[in-house]
Amino acid sequence: MSFNLVLVHPQIPNNTGAIGRLCVNAGASLHLIKPIGFDIDEKAVRRAGLDYWNKLDLHVWESIDEFFENNKIQDNAYFATTKTDRPYFDAAFKEGDYIFFGSETAGIPEDILKKYKNQNITIPMTKEGRSLNLAISTGIVLYDAIRQNYTTFDKA
Repeated sequence: MSFNLVLVHPQIPNNTGAIGRLCVNAGASLHLIKPIGFDIDEKAVRRAGLDYWNKLDLHVWESIDEFFENNKIQDNAYFATTKTDRPYFDAAFKEGDYIFFGSETAGIPEDILKKYKNQNITIPMTKEGRSLNLAISTGIVLYDAIRQNYTTFDKA
């Protein structure tokens, strides 16, 4: 089983390192879309990813346009945002799906959210919070996708 986590313009190296570690343990691919707010060779990324970074199926894209030109995105993707009421657990994840997350400060660009409006998902939160940490958010959604497809999950 494999899913694809897509980080659009990530800014915090520790989050990206932790997400890389998550991807290795979950059998997911990680796509980073530039501009990135740090050098992916930065010590903080390696520290957070520990010895997992060299096992990561990592794809780095020069731009969002390059990503979309090279990956067929239709009904095989979900876009995590605080700008929708549809909870992530209402999504029907399928093996190979792309799950998009935006930068820590700006989220996914508005034009992409509008284009894929029916595929926007959110993590329910109380009115006291604005958002969750990016690494935590990716873990919540990715592991629900795995839960939904667990019979085919490669546990080896």
